[in-house]
Amino acid sequence: MPVEALTLLAFLPAALALNLTPGADMMFTLGQGLKGGWRAGQAANLGIAVGCMVHVLLAALGLAAVLKTHPAAFEAVRWAGVLYLLWLAVQSLRSGIATPKEVAKQSSLRIFREALVVNLLNPKVIFFILSFLPQFVDPSRPVLPQFLLLGLVFCAGGFVVNGIVGGFASTIGAKLAASARLSRWLGRVTAGIFTMLALRLAVMER
Repeated sequence: MPVEALTLLAFLPAALALNLTPGADMMFTLGQGLKGGWRAGQAANLGIAVGCMVHVLLAALGLAAVLKTHPAAFEAVRWAGVLYLLWLAVQSLRSGIATPKEVAKQSSLRIFREALVVNLLNPKVIFFILSFLPQFVDPSRPVLPQFLLLGLVFCAGGFVVNGIVGGFASTIGAKLAASARLSRWLGRVTAGIFTMLALRLAVMER
């Protein structure tokens, strides 16, 4: 086993505590669940989880150092994420005016792709993974297998937690979407969530 059992037991509660802390991924899944229902929430959740594993792989391969040593690359990725979130906010305002049936027709693949892009365009994620996971890595053993296993466990925990959040949001969203007026407000709430995430990404410290 790449990671010792005691190390894994110490890692699990720490990872779970972080997964339970509300963040950009959870809020994005919440917004999609409110807007598009259970399927949309879970598609967003899956996109976030896949993005998380990509960040783990990039960090394990040392590519995080590129962003750290090249401020221009970091800023380019960050502002691309800000603009993409703002674009999603505008789309949410438009879809909030649509009927519930029209909202439900939104492709799960499209939502998955949006969630994946949002996660990948947040450079802070890879730095967080790079600072958190090595605390549980034994340098006397092969590092890459340990890093990948711990990353998989962390992302799996986030997948479960965000999945619950997306499911809960879909229940609320389905009731609100039954009314055209409430559906418009639902679109505004979702747009507000995406806008706040964009502002959070824009003002974060490097």
